[in-house]
Amino acid sequence: MIKWTGIALLLGFFIDLFLGDPRWLYHPVRIIGKGISFFEKYLRNLFPKTEKGESKAGLMLVILICLLSGLIPFSILYIAYKIHTVIGVIIETFFCYQMLAVKSLKQESMKVYRELKNGDLEGARHAVAMIVGRDTNALDEKGITKAAVETVAENTSDGIIAPLFYMAIGGPVLMFLYKGINTMDSMVGYKNEKYINFGKYAAKLDDIVNYIPARISAWIMIIAAYFLGLDGKNAKKIFIRDRYNHASPNSAQTEAVMAGALNIQLAGNAYYFGKLYEKPTIGDSNREVNYEDIKYANRLLYISAFLGALIFVGVRTAIQACIIFL
Repeated sequence: MIKWTGIALLLGFFIDLFLGDPRWLYHPVRIIGKGISFFEKYLRNLFPKTEKGESKAGLMLVILICLLSGLIPFSILYIAYKIHTVIGVIIETFFCYQMLAVKSLKQESMKVYRELKNGDLEGARHAVAMIVGRDTNALDEKGITKAAVETVAENTSDGIIAPLFYMAIGGPVLMFLYKGINTMDSMVGYKNEKYINFGKYAAKLDDIVNYIPARISAWIMIIAAYFLGLDGKNAKKIFIRDRYNHASPNSAQTEAVMAGALNIQLAGNAYYFGKLYEKPTIGDSNREVNYEDIKYANRLLYISAFLGALIFVGVRTAIQACIIFL
């Protein structure tokens, strides 16, 4: 199983580039999401509706989702490789392909771009609402563009570099485990009244597993900025200066690089579930944000993804060589 992971990683990466996420194909993350929703409802009923009770229920959710996210793909791969190596490689490649989001991230963010270019503000608000967690019904063109660019920046790490990183060191099993944790955070990791206690363990674990990948992603994006002829020097400057201008220790890492590379200002105050959250800005407003920035953000996404894939295939090859040698 181990010796084919590098090949599966590379094949899965290119399949994702060409196919993206077809609507007819039921995505594994949706299965994980349904599992989270099911266990959340069950555990909330099982534990007392107190601060400690909700915390214990949230901890149990983390344990269950982590176990299932790792054990299910491990079992499938184990059986597949027992049947035949080719079947195992196909399944491993498919898993890698399903856990990446290069093309789908571009497609969804470019829907926002097209609506803005056509002057359809309501359409753009609807499109950006599909990819962000904030309230979008009152956003103007600048706010919509910033939301789309920030999402591309953050998901360059969460949706591409981090999954590649974990597949490189632990194969699809670790990749699935990461996506299980990341999906939990996106569903229950909010600091509002409903999830402040229940989701705190999921949020903290997501911070931990993204700590290294977020920083690797940022440096890869800085290199990619130079390749694209963007402002790589400013990307590095803003990254060093503003990478902690966020409640999360990880989210501003890649957003800072994006803001610097494009010479724009991102982040700032935003509404979530009708409540205003005051957030620091990232980057300098050297020029006005405009919808063309979404295109440049996606170019940076693609070059970063290519660089990440090359780096992690190299890492995986080195790991396999060490295993064989030892």
